[in-house]
Amino acid sequence: MKLFISVILIALLAFVSGLFLPWWGIAIAAFLVCLLIPMRVGKAFLSGFLGVFVLWALLAFWMDMKNQHLLSKKIAELFPLGGSSILLILVTAFIGALVGGFAGMTGSFLRGRRQF
Repeated sequence: MKLFISVILIALLAFVSGLFLPWWGIAIAAFLVCLLIPMRVGKAFLSGFLGVFVLWALLAFWMDMKNQHLLSKKIAELFPLGGSSILLILVTAFIGALVGGFAGMTGSFLRGRRQF
């Protein structure tokens, strides 16, 4: 239950921080939630990872739908993604999720829960 609540809180705080801070505000949100909610290190990483992954995937998909996939297809052609806008969205969400996961893990380590 703590994992689900922390994923939702991380996604909400990361969304709000994205309104006022640069992209790295997601790390602050994941760090604070995992610092305040006691979890093991592995669950803290997973909650930060999932919270940011879901948020960035939904936001990127929503922005991609608004411009009829024009920009994402052009960017996906620059990378070895075969011009797939969905794959570009997943790669973008994965990179942000790694930042959120490591920030959550750092918050859990700072709290003192060293069990994986």
